[in-house]
Amino acid sequence: MPGTPVVLLHGLAVSHRYLMPTARRLAAHRPVFVPDLPGFGYSDKPPVAYDVDRHARHLSAWLDARELGPVGVVGHSFGAEVAARLAVLRPDAVSSLVLAGPTCDVRARSRWGLLRRWLADLPFEPAWQAPILACDVAQARPWRVWATVGHSARNAIEDDLLELPVRPLVLGGALDPVAPPGWRSAVAIATGGVAVTVPGAAHNALTTAGERCAALIEAHVRGDSGVADAACVSVARKSGSSEAPRGASG
Repeated sequence: MPGTPVVLLHGLAVSHRYLMPTARRLAAHRPVFVPDLPGFGYSDKPPVAYDVDRHARHLSAWLDARELGPVGVVGHSFGAEVAARLAVLRPDAVSSLVLAGPTCDVRARSRWGLLRRWLADLPFEPAWQAPILACDVAQARPWRVWATVGHSARNAIEDDLLELPVRPLVLGGALDPVAPPGWRSAVAIATGGVAVTVPGAAHNALTTAGERCAALIEAHVRGDSGVADAACVSVARKSGSSEAPRGASG
């Protein structure tokens, strides 16, 4: 199949499963890969939970082993942190980047801050996702999920954002309390990217709004800068504002 391959990276408590609504639609246009990060889904289960850097280095080796680069990388939630680090480590291997619902907003940069936001997200998510999440957590084991939450809270994503080799699409749901619109706009400003908000969706927009997200991702990978306006979504582009993600205060 022609076209640049796209790699989708899942979040910290889940696996490839919840990304499939977007992956299936993208696969109509180009090769799509949805790997399980080490410790999650069907991957091997190392005795320790990998941090952002170790996941990114594992993916770098994975890309080389499959001779996949350069690729478009789509990271969701914690996967967006890994995607950003991968792009910084391997600018030769990442041709485009999508940060979907990226963690970790500096205003919730702690285990309990993240947990409170995920709990706040639950009322906005369709109940049919619950069995998928339960299966993924059981496969990963709760200790690994909790340890990975800590890795997310300690990762200063803003350092990677300032070194990105490409301008990202920063994607997320209008109802997302985990990576809210204000945080996503700040990420777009810091990176020179564009923030696009999907109406009616919450944190798991790649699951619940797969068709809309796939259209936006496909256009971004193609380099079609006009897709955001055509999709009837709200857009935040880089401007003269000095606002940018700042370091955590504790």
